[in-house]
Amino acid sequence: MPGGLLTDLYELNMAASYLRRSMTGQATFSLFVRRLPPGRGFLIAAGLADCLQFLEDFSFTPDDLGYLHHTPGYGEDTLRAFASLRFTGDVQAVPEGRVVFAGEPLLEVTAPIAEAQLAETVLLNHVTFQTAVAAKAARCVLAAGGAQLVDFSFRRTQGIDAGLAVARASAIAGFTATSNVAAARRYGLAAAGTMAHSFIEAFGDEEAAFIAFAEDFPGAITFLVDTYDTGHGVRNAIEATRRLRLPGPVGVRLDSGDLAALADARIFASGGQGGDRVFVQAAAGAPIDAYGVGTKMGVSADAPYLDSAYKLAAYDGRPVMKLSAGKASPPGAKQVYRGPDGDVLALREEPPPPGHQPLLVPVMRKGRRVGAQEPLAVAQQRCRADLAWLPPAARALRNPVPVPVRLSDRLTILQDQVTRDLRRRAGVPDSPEGR
Repeated sequence: MPGGLLTDLYELNMAASYLRRSMTGQATFSLFVRRLPPGRGFLIAAGLADCLQFLEDFSFTPDDLGYLHHTPGYGEDTLRAFASLRFTGDVQAVPEGRVVFAGEPLLEVTAPIAEAQLAETVLLNHVTFQTAVAAKAARCVLAAGGAQLVDFSFRRTQGIDAGLAVARASAIAGFTATSNVAAARRYGLAAAGTMAHSFIEAFGDEEAAFIAFAEDFPGAITFLVDTYDTGHGVRNAIEATRRLRLPGPVGVRLDSGDLAALADARIFASGGQGGDRVFVQAAAGAPIDAYGVGTKMGVSADAPYLDSAYKLAAYDGRPVMKLSAGKASPPGAKQVYRGPDGDVLALREEPPPPGHQPLLVPVMRKGRRVGAQEPLAVAQQRCRADLAWLPPAARALRNPVPVPVRLSDRLTILQDQVTRDLRRRAGVPDSPEGR
């Protein structure tokens, strides 16, 4: 999809005005999360792949232009300018799977200002949602303590596209499979599934249902044992295994009940699983081998949105910022340097402090990706390494303490200078408010 209309109307209005006035200077916009949601000690960067695809494909189709002419009523000059518009800029971004914190750019776009402005809505949509879900999924991974996790969220996600994105974001965070067959095919994931209670009910006899399933799918036998009575269901599963002389241990799936009390076989637990409930079962010592995690992960139920922003940081060589109380962000193109004592938010041209490494890397130049699209396994490895790097206080599932992020001296000086200059121009008394 070319995507010219995948934006908010005011983005089109601003872009039209820039183009009408020949404002074609390079603008740098920074996309970041202002503050972490309650109960979060970190985020996991995700959504970049979809952002890059959108930017590469960006254009206005003839049908788009016809709509813009007849409905919002843009003039012919503006429509001609839109018709030739493509994304020609550069993007620096934190690679998917990396741990990030509040105030740190997940990506920065540098392009002619109309192009960079029109990218805002879709970039925020992809990054905000997928980063929120990846962070929730990572918390489930930490809670599970080594048990495998399967994405069961597709039927509860808020839209089909969201279901696909959740499958990918949860895989980055460490989930081993998904029930979403289309997502498994698209992203090269393992597809997983057993049976529903309706399968058991359709046979009328639980053991007969188990035997039929085992005969039809001898290589993937996990019995759903809590349709009527869990203890009886487990015994029926064992009896079916004996009658068919099936190799290997009995696998049973529990969709309800007290999982810690009922876990007396190889257990696949599902049914409303979320990060907190996984933690409770693990803490109770339930010998659960795998969890199917659905609704609460797929919508990031306890933190369903992020306070994300896409703010102009520089235009035509001039650093800019807003001064609104609680919403000010540092000016200028930036870099994040990660070190043993935390992260440093710095100006892009600054050298790294000793022992620090840059987080943002070039991912797009002149409107084209830098290199081939990376395999999902690379992002998964990054996430595993960064979760292992996190201090225990930041990994905590309750009352986490994020790793500190400080501004470099040069960025602090620039922010102070720009703040004073803007206040002077606006006739506002000098004050630390909004800084």
